[in-house]
Amino acid sequence: METGSSSEIVDKGKVMRGVNSKGKKQYSNGIKIEPFVPRSKHHNPKELRTWAKKTGFVSDYSGEAGTSASEKFDSVGFDVEKSSVVVVDDDDDQREGGSSPKIEIDPVLGVARPNMDDEIKPDYDSKHGARRGEKDKFLRSNYGLNETIGNQNQRKKNGVEPVLGYGDKKIGLRRNDDTNGIMNLIRDGNGHALGVSSAVAPMPEKKKEDESVTEGDVKVNLYAEDEEHAHREFQGQSQMKYGLTENPSVVLLIYYGLQHYLSLVGSLVLIPLVMVPTMGGTDKDTASVISTMLFLSGVATILHLYFGTRLPLVQGSSFVYLAPALVIINAEEFRNLTHHKFRHIMRELQGAIIVGSIFQCILGFSGLMSLLLRIINPIVVAPTVAAVGLAFFSYGFPQAGTCMEISIPQIVLVLIFTLHLRGISIFGHHLFRIYAVPLSVTIIWIYASFLTAGGAYKYKGCDPNIPSSNILIDSCKNHAYTMKHCRTDVSTALSTSAWLRVPYPLQWGFPIFHFRTCIIMVIVSLVASVDSIGTYHSASLRINLRPPIPGVVSRGIALEGLCSILAGLWGSGTGSTTLIENVHTIDITKVASRRVVELGAAFMILFSFMGKVGALLASIPQALAASVLCFMWALITALGLSTLQYGQSGSFRNITIVGLSLFLGLSIPSYFQQYQPQSTLILPSYLVPYAAASSGPFHSGIKQLDFAINGLMSLNMVVTLLVAFILDKTVPGSSQERGVYLWMQPQDIANDPSLASQYSLPRKVARCFCWAKWLGV
Repeated sequence: METGSSSEIVDKGKVMRGVNSKGKKQYSNGIKIEPFVPRSKHHNPKELRTWAKKTGFVSDYSGEAGTSASEKFDSVGFDVEKSSVVVVDDDDDQREGGSSPKIEIDPVLGVARPNMDDEIKPDYDSKHGARRGEKDKFLRSNYGLNETIGNQNQRKKNGVEPVLGYGDKKIGLRRNDDTNGIMNLIRDGNGHALGVSSAVAPMPEKKKEDESVTEGDVKVNLYAEDEEHAHREFQGQSQMKYGLTENPSVVLLIYYGLQHYLSLVGSLVLIPLVMVPTMGGTDKDTASVISTMLFLSGVATILHLYFGTRLPLVQGSSFVYLAPALVIINAEEFRNLTHHKFRHIMRELQGAIIVGSIFQCILGFSGLMSLLLRIINPIVVAPTVAAVGLAFFSYGFPQAGTCMEISIPQIVLVLIFTLHLRGISIFGHHLFRIYAVPLSVTIIWIYASFLTAGGAYKYKGCDPNIPSSNILIDSCKNHAYTMKHCRTDVSTALSTSAWLRVPYPLQWGFPIFHFRTCIIMVIVSLVASVDSIGTYHSASLRINLRPPIPGVVSRGIALEGLCSILAGLWGSGTGSTTLIENVHTIDITKVASRRVVELGAAFMILFSFMGKVGALLASIPQALAASVLCFMWALITALGLSTLQYGQSGSFRNITIVGLSLFLGLSIPSYFQQYQPQSTLILPSYLVPYAAASSGPFHSGIKQLDFAINGLMSLNMVVTLLVAFILDKTVPGSSQERGVYLWMQPQDIANDPSLASQYSLPRKVARCFCWAKWLGV
């Protein structure tokens, strides 16, 4: 901004605004405001503050402390000579002023401006280059309003609004989609700039519950078009009960710590109920895997809170790894194994997870993830995460439907708790919404126990404890599946598990490494990274923080890879990643304290040592678990699609990419899955889609490669990510339309060092890794 331009604008603005000869603005309410005129060529912040205090100017702009408004105006890059105005957006934060009346002030001219109900309309060129004939009539704005200057002059005569002395001047406007806070540039017939006026477009009526925003407050906007989207995302009054660094009392700390993990119990403990029986494991094996997962979840969460992104996010076994695990489990050579089948398959999974996690560590620690962040946006993340939930549609209700009298009440009850009773508060806590899963499971589990005790699943001459392969009576064979999935007393986990059991590395044996399975997990680790990136961004906005810098994101992905290596060594069957359900948990609990999540992780480690806790969770009837998983997978799909809010969800480009990605992500794997395995009879129908790796249509002559390609193309999330990525990069679209994630940059931390404290490593750790600047240290 050239020196003295502010004074020139003020002088020209007097004619435009109807300022009297004494340089003061007269309002109908009798308030006179002197325009701000700098005394010297260089703006002095003290002069502006003195003028603001004298005139009653109140700004709600929450910029850096000690930065003057004049400096902020210079940073906008307003230039009258170049006839350009940077369009900016409203800042939602409000500052409380003193007792002086709050008056709307033109931030550039420094003169009071009236509260205009209607926006001054731009005069655009028509399609054929001809302008509209009427000099006082303008095109409609985004809100469909159309006023004439004559009407405004008439309103001035009535004492409502000042006459704008435009004469033959024409108005040009440069703007974006958001019509709030617009700078209008006044030009004469030759296109020369004469001055600037401010026009405030009518906005949709805000809710009355936002009492911090009062009518008449001045909103100063100083963000360029590329920055306004990110600024609008993280600004706003936080609704968290406890922020990132706030600590509740000891009692509340324990309560919120347990609450945080109980709300995520469905994601943490139900995966082994699907995997272990498929692997041929016993009830005791299921209890051991659940205890191992609880232990690894606690350790990974604590590591992430101290050395990762430091966001209050729970780490654990993700559903991202479940589908590829089922593909490996159903490989042809494993189907007919009888001796130590569970241990052999678990060792195969361990080797694949370790190799895939090493690749994830390389992405993070090398800084390559910072480069990948430039090509990852909500249009890619949304369908990919949604496909993770949709991938299990063939497993969900077919399993739950074996006991309709249990599964239907479970699904209905969890929906009532989460939707119909979500607004009910008991002692200030939305218990039904927070504890929807554990409450509904407890109630239906008790109900199923009554059904079992009442003889609902008791058939004459049939013993539920006899394996189905040893049953000789035909009538009992028909009921064996129902008894196994519906009865609450068939599990032997509680009777066979020890009271104290400490998970330890290589508890199932040394990992087995094969090229075919390792390639699958390498690609899946990339999908898990994309999932985590979307979670980092959404969670930071939920707790009213600016998104982390790319280096911090790389650090978080690297630590997830390291924790997945631990998962491979301990043998949980899946890798460790950030659960996307964290976003839902933070949103409903309103608790984002690191200390709360840390204490909850400590409880998980403690519970993992109690063998009976894992055994109790392993005793959940399989039909009941499948019913809960139907809700969990639907929630993951919804959370994935919700990330579209950061882009232009109404854009035809975006909805076409998302829709086509999801459709092909379901349809292409179905093509690969239609090639039935040779041993179909020994596979349940809900596992047939995961057997395509051994019998798919791709044949290159290299069995290891054939298995990897057929397996990857049968995974919905992999195909969806591939299609979404290709379409997003080949179809033209602006950054705003794509909703590109705008991460915080190092220069932002240089301007405001307080921003670094939210994501910075502990001091002693930071000293050891001060050389790794690309990791945000």
